[in-house]
This record gives sequence, C-alpha cells and structure tokens, in this order.
Amino acid sequence: MDMGQCNDAYSAIQVAVALAETFSCGVNDLPLSMVLSWYEQKAVCILLTLLHLGIQNIRLGPTLPAFLSSNVLQYLVEHYHIAPITTPKSDLEVMLK
Repeated sequence: MDMGQCNDAYSAIQVAVALAETFSCGVNDLPLSMVLSWYEQKAVCILLTLLHLGIQNIRLGPTLPAFLSSNVLQYLVEHYHIAPITTPKSDLEVMLK
C-alpha cells in the first residue's frame, strides 16, 4: 500500500496501529514493511522516529544513506530487520516468507 512521501509516514504508522488493534497483534506481527526513500534529509528524522517506535522490516532505498557505517547498518539489520530495497518482486518474496 503506497502511503505517499516520507513525510506521510505518520499516516502509515496510524494505519498499521489500527490494523494491529483490529487483528489483536503487534504492528511488527503484520505482513507489512515500510519503504523509506532517501531523497531528502527529513527521511533521517522519520527513520529515527520509526526506530524509536520499534517498527521493524523497514526497507531503505534507492541507495543507503552515506552516514550508515557498516557497523551501524549491521546493528540495524540485526535488531530492526532493516534492508535495502532491491526489486519489487524480490522484496515481496522476502515479505511473504
């Protein structure tokens, strides 16, 4: 589901929270992932907000931010299941596993 630009992330979070309440589960239990495109610097603030909220399975792209060192990226992958975007087909296959 396309929720708009990165500054529309709050709407996506509200939809995910409502779905989780409807299905009596946590947001991270839903078959959803958030794709955060790195076109503007405000995406950094949105990523930090999502991490603070405990949102997992975030996809970053089209390229990873330059400030992500290999150690920071490894931590985010291990603890938040963050991954770079690939192709739509590959990203969907990963989500449906």
